[in-house]
Amino acid sequence: MRVLHLLDSLNRGGAETLCLDVCRNARANGLDLTFAATGGGELEDEFRHSGADFIRLSRRLPFDLKLVGQLRRLIKERGIEIVHCHQAVEALHAYFATRGTGIKRVLSFHLCAADAKNRVALKYLTPRMDANVAVSRELLSCLAAEGGFQTGKNFHVVYNGVDGARLRTVVSGGDLRGELKLTESELLMGMVGNFYADGRKDQLTVCRALPAVFTRVPDAHFVFAGGYEEAASPIFQACVNYCREQGIADRVHFLGKRVDVAGVLDALDIFVFSSRKDSFGVAVVEAMLAGVPAVVSDIGALLEVTSGGAHASVFRTGDAHDLSRQLIELAGDLALCAGRGERAKRWAAGEFGIETHIGNLLKLYKSLAGMP
Repeated sequence: MRVLHLLDSLNRGGAETLCLDVCRNARANGLDLTFAATGGGELEDEFRHSGADFIRLSRRLPFDLKLVGQLRRLIKERGIEIVHCHQAVEALHAYFATRGTGIKRVLSFHLCAADAKNRVALKYLTPRMDANVAVSRELLSCLAAEGGFQTGKNFHVVYNGVDGARLRTVVSGGDLRGELKLTESELLMGMVGNFYADGRKDQLTVCRALPAVFTRVPDAHFVFAGGYEEAASPIFQACVNYCREQGIADRVHFLGKRVDVAGVLDALDIFVFSSRKDSFGVAVVEAMLAGVPAVVSDIGALLEVTSGGAHASVFRTGDAHDLSRQLIELAGDLALCAGRGERAKRWAAGEFGIETHIGNLLKLYKSLAGMP
């Protein structure tokens, strides 16, 4: 079975990272994959060298009839049987490129929210897809309750996958502790996640938890790895200002946008993920696969990926006091931390490893093609 995955851009993001992990592992896991991009981005070179057949197209208009024709020719020439899209814009082009061909169409949803233009496109597309995929049960519920989608018809849940090998590859010369001038005996906690204007990530609650933690754990430091766009500047600045006002700015490090997630996780003793809304929680899965014990907000998606909190400590969302209590408890028993991290690693590898993800995709594709 020949499958085409299609993305509109190759900038660093959740869907792009997932697709890159799939490309790198497709052949070894029995997936005959062609990957096409209709726009460029910072990950383009990595896709070119991913091991999958890579084709670079170009979308010049919001709806580009020339691109539709190019896709139709590509699908015919390569004998593609399944086209899998991850964003509304490429799904729209793929739909018109495959009309009347019998080619099966799949569209993945990675977020619940969409702007007005994309909502209109998605409402048009979802009944015309052979399968729509939500990356968690929590997202499926959100798509029905908030998005107004009829998720009882042709929707499926296929969890995202993460390539554990990628997380074991620490960039040569990458030494976060050395960068921060920390010794191995000093406790390093951290969160990986961008600052968003809509407040979906909640770094300020983490900042508010830290004074109590630092009082009880004098050698502890915290890092925030994540960038922000201009609209999120007030949220970022509120965190910086709070740390200055509390006299902890020398122990809280804002690293900005990082591409060396493996190196950041390799340096951490405890991972924190404070979120008010999430569709899956890739960063949490990455931390678990890296064997780093995690402390997460008690929102639905994060409970889902940690098996109801069985593989992470869980704090009440937005409750800085509860978070500080959990961190102090973990910091006081690093042996407990290590055991919890190893158990979480085994769980995540089985449930959310890239091999599991590709296997679940193949099951879906075969069911669409009527194969056993």
